[in-house]
Amino acid sequence: MPGGRPTQLADWGERCPRWAGIRSDVVDVHGTRVHLLRADARTTASNAPTQLLIHPMAAGATMWLDAIGPLTAYGPVVAPDLPGSVIGDSASPHRSAPRAEISARFLRALTSILGLDRVVVHGWSFGGLVSMLFADLAPERVERLVLVNSSLPFPLSTRQRLGWQTLGRIAVLLGTPLARGLLRIGGAKVMELKQRNLAEPQDRWDLSGGDRSRLSPELLSLLSDQLARLRSRPQWIGAGITALASVFSHMFIDQRRALEAIRRLPAPTLLVWGDQDPLIDRTVIDHVLGLRPDWHLHVIETVGHLPANGGAGRLRRGRRRLAHHNEWSLERAYLVGPDRRAEQHRAAIPPDITKAGSPDYA
Repeated sequence: MPGGRPTQLADWGERCPRWAGIRSDVVDVHGTRVHLLRADARTTASNAPTQLLIHPMAAGATMWLDAIGPLTAYGPVVAPDLPGSVIGDSASPHRSAPRAEISARFLRALTSILGLDRVVVHGWSFGGLVSMLFADLAPERVERLVLVNSSLPFPLSTRQRLGWQTLGRIAVLLGTPLARGLLRIGGAKVMELKQRNLAEPQDRWDLSGGDRSRLSPELLSLLSDQLARLRSRPQWIGAGITALASVFSHMFIDQRRALEAIRRLPAPTLLVWGDQDPLIDRTVIDHVLGLRPDWHLHVIETVGHLPANGGAGRLRRGRRRLAHHNEWSLERAYLVGPDRRAEQHRAAIPPDITKAGSPDYA
């Protein structure tokens, strides 16, 4: 990485004392080299489930660095770089790897290799969509699900649905390769502008909403280094376009798969939503809660799309709220177990969904 900053550390405390105890690890998942962040549990409970953290689109596991420490109070933490993640360090077996449904199959393979048979999955934005699809594929492994400002299906009228299934589908099919090509040409300049704007109080190109000054300076510095690396490798940015096309498909064009998962998920689920999120509207949250009134909602006020890092002012307040979210989800929202057995859920999944679809994540 430019500036001599490593992308993997035996102890991330070398970069920031607050991240002490978080370490990089590398595993092989059916021939794909995968980078993880890991941290040991601080709880004395011997049977605490692993907290599995899934990062947003076009990001990486390091986006969770400020949240990992507080979550170790509830069990060991694992945060993988999804294959094809833009600022991650995992390899990508093929161009389609960043798609949500393939990432879900990757998580099923990863948890098998790591021997994780009991996990609490925290998915943020695109990672929430991936987490939900993974929980649908492997319900016997997922004890609880926390969806943070997640990419969920929008409520659509009949006319809107028809428009997305026709014009929207065409736009995504034609726009995806075009956008990938343009980024190969101008991606370095885009990353340069983004890196420069990180130093500004407000970035006019920032669509995350909320107050970016609430992000820790250490994380902002790390993001700047990661953007600098992307400037020399703009072809990596194309993976984000693939992930974005997958998001549009599940949220607007072909909602069937995501809606089926929402309706049949047995895991108790908590929705965490920032009320200034410009990407995920409150109508989406209400739509999902209408489908699953047994799910729980926790609203973070005056926060945009980045609650896992900046949701409660500066770091200390953010830690308290993150700990509160997890405690609330573990000890209050999830006191009542699922009302459907995982075996019954598995039998309800059509065979074509359970197939791996590629030899990489069988």
